[in-house]
Amino acid sequence: QVQLVESGGGLVQAGNSLRLSCVASGRDFSSRALGWFRQAPGKEREFVAAQGWSITNTDYSDSVKGRFTISRDNAKNTVYLQMNSLKPEDTAVYYCAARHLYSSGTTYPSDYDYWGQGTQVTVSS
Repeated sequence: QVQLVESGGGLVQAGNSLRLSCVASGRDFSSRALGWFRQAPGKEREFVAAQGWSITNTDYSDSVKGRFTISRDNAKNTVYLQMNSLKPEDTAVYYCAARHLYSSGTTYPSDYDYWGQGTQVTVSS
């Protein structure tokens, strides 16, 4: 079993940065693919970024490519999402997610087995 807890959300002005963190409990963190998703009011949950367990497999949505960076610290069981040049359309609840062992990152929420509770990010114009 894996439990995920996100933090780092908040209210920022457009153009500024935030770093989200997600701490995982349980074993085998380094062997799992990790992803970040977001959900705005009235919209479906959408893919933001993912990294496979080997970290060479990293993917981003077109809307955040070049602005967001996913990274992980296996010693701390933590995955990060560095968000730069934030835009009002980035406003959403952000969720981290984990897959089963030795998996690749994917863009589909249904591929992920474990989810955090989410952290709110609000970007004002």
